[in-house]
Amino acid sequence: MTVGNKRRQPSLAQLRAFAAVAEHLHFRDAAGAIGMSQPALSGAVSALEETLGVTLLERTTRKVLLSPEGERIAVRAKAVLGEVGALLEEAEAVRAPFTGVLRLGVIPTVAPYLLPTVLRLVHERYPHLDLQVHEEQTTSLLDGLTSGRLDLLLLAVPLGVPGVSELPLFDEDFVLVTPLDHWLGGREGIPREALRELNLLLLDEGHCLRDQALDICREAGRDDVPVTTTAAGLSTLVQLVAGGLGVTLLPRTALTVETSRSDQLLTGYFADPAPTRRIALAMRAGAARGAEYEELAAALRQALRPLSVRVVGQDT
Repeated sequence: MTVGNKRRQPSLAQLRAFAAVAEHLHFRDAAGAIGMSQPALSGAVSALEETLGVTLLERTTRKVLLSPEGERIAVRAKAVLGEVGALLEEAEAVRAPFTGVLRLGVIPTVAPYLLPTVLRLVHERYPHLDLQVHEEQTTSLLDGLTSGRLDLLLLAVPLGVPGVSELPLFDEDFVLVTPLDHWLGGREGIPREALRELNLLLLDEGHCLRDQALDICREAGRDDVPVTTTAAGLSTLVQLVAGGLGVTLLPRTALTVETSRSDQLLTGYFADPAPTRRIALAMRAGAARGAEYEELAAALRQALRPLSVRVVGQDT
């Protein structure tokens, strides 16, 4: 290349458009995901192909596929967009801590029970922070974190995901929720082995709480949990229990909210050590606002002490 003959460079809008299409493999879905009209998105991808001199997509009447070259470029595009997001995050952190936008992702089995505490804390201590909350399942949240769509997550750990750091908040016990006439209703010191014989109701696939319940059953020596009825949320699950369809496991933070809706329920408590889950904040490793997130985690640990949980790193 001769001096002065500069190669054309793609725009960020073109890269975002292509990255969205590469993720969704559907122009309408991709356009909706990034808030762009479908014609504008299609035009941006075509412009990127022209700029790079590479065919990125194989377009058919039914679906969109990445070309072999497109698969390679998609990896680079995602990396570039991630670095741009980190640059903006760095600038925001330098400008002033706890200001600007913070996009927090929360799993459904945590959101209704902890968000009141989180929102009150942010409102009182960080009034200039624009907190935006997104309730999604764990897989979607992790995708959002690694892609830069989300900044911080509130969810159950461990995650075991490279490039993601965890800031533990607390551990909480699971309790057994039963109908009124169940033989374990209201009991304390229930051995885990009792789970081997129970008709256990579970959440739908995709919820980490479902996986945790199955893990608890396996630890109790039960490998098969016949799934005849499932629910999309804990509220429905508890109502199924009240109707006599079975029993379920609830985390302690959800107990008061969910069982107060019916007088047809009893709660049973496991013998020590009870099955537990750990809740934490999760961030990208090396995040520019990492010090802020660590300070927020410390503040949350203090704010969560009144709940029926064991705060990590503090006496309860």
